[in-house]
Amino acid sequence: MQLTSRLALMNWLTGQGLTGLPENELLRGFCERCCAEGLELSRGLVVIDTLHPIYEGRGFRWSDRPSNESDAFEYGSTAEGDAAASWRRSVFFHMLEHGHDEMVIDLADAPSMDFSQIGELAEKGHKHYLAFVHRFGENGALGLMDCLYSCWTTRRDSGFSEAELEALRDLVPVLGLAIKSGQQVDIARTLGRVYLGRDASEQVLRGRISRGVTERINAVLWYSDLRGSTGISESIGPDEIIPFLNDYAQAVIDAIHEAGGDVLKLIGDGVLAMFWGEDMADARRAALRAEHLFRKNVAALNKRREADGRPTTSAYIGLHVGEVFYGNIGSEDRLDFTVVGPTVNEVSRIASMSRSVDRELLASAEFYKGLDAAGRRYLVSTGRYALRGIGRAQDLYTLDPEVDASEPVTGSYERYLAN
Repeated sequence: MQLTSRLALMNWLTGQGLTGLPENELLRGFCERCCAEGLELSRGLVVIDTLHPIYEGRGFRWSDRPSNESDAFEYGSTAEGDAAASWRRSVFFHMLEHGHDEMVIDLADAPSMDFSQIGELAEKGHKHYLAFVHRFGENGALGLMDCLYSCWTTRRDSGFSEAELEALRDLVPVLGLAIKSGQQVDIARTLGRVYLGRDASEQVLRGRISRGVTERINAVLWYSDLRGSTGISESIGPDEIIPFLNDYAQAVIDAIHEAGGDVLKLIGDGVLAMFWGEDMADARRAALRAEHLFRKNVAALNKRREADGRPTTSAYIGLHVGEVFYGNIGSEDRLDFTVVGPTVNEVSRIASMSRSVDRELLASAEFYKGLDAAGRRYLVSTGRYALRGIGRAQDLYTLDPEVDASEPVTGSYERYLAN
């Protein structure tokens, strides 16, 4: 590949990396341009570790022939099981262990090598294999994201020429920098979504990070906490407490997200969430849908935990509607993107009242009044209460017991929520 062609490809990678072209498209464009310039690549693979609560890293693939392999994939932990065994037999692991940055393999020698996947590449007609490990410096690493791995093959019998190896040595780091840039953006979005919530994360990443920048919105607020969690935590081993909390947090958060809500804060075993939009009647219905989904999630979860001989519980849920301040609150160097205001205090008091009246769901009068006529049919008053710290008394509502007791009513309620 001529120097002018290399420079053109470097410029393309830089430009597309700055615009945010997806990593699989970067790899495809890179490989196709190499082939067009006479560097006959047959396969390219780029792998990079990441920061994600589930995945250890991501990979991107290109092949010169149609394949049922996806061009982008994610992988879990390589610390144990079959994944660990495969990783320890990989060329990349060998390179890390021996301090190599580059490794060239004649695939005719594959039968004599104990590297994973090398034999399979030879069987598919690839002749020559080149692998790189590009290590990040201390200031360029993010946790486990400290290397970029790549490998390249050709079907040409003579393999890569020395000039082609030199071209790839020049070009692959530029491709790696573009892919690393894309992954850093993805990590920022993932961390924001996981730690701030979906909408709050989008707000922050769009630039709303100044202290005191808030907006007044009307929202349906959800506050829930677990029944008897303190007693359960005291009765189980320390190593069981976090799995216990995680199981039920998953049940709550999955239900809220499926119904279109946003989780704003986890407070011990409590969850603060909101539902909002132009039509507040729809937001109220979404909150009821989330509560219904949560009960289904808990029923399935409790069945599994009972089978394992582990303690089970449920949750008290309070629903309220009102105006809140939504935005950045805190100090100059520690902000929280959340909601504040009297409505937040009231919804937590309503959830606490659930214990006193022994109802797993309590909704405020404001929530009840804003439902459409069809929705109000499924709620009944539990009485009038003066909430602690709240100056006025109000009626609180719960689901009509017929919703659980009568199959026709249950079906009617589920159809209402589905609409």
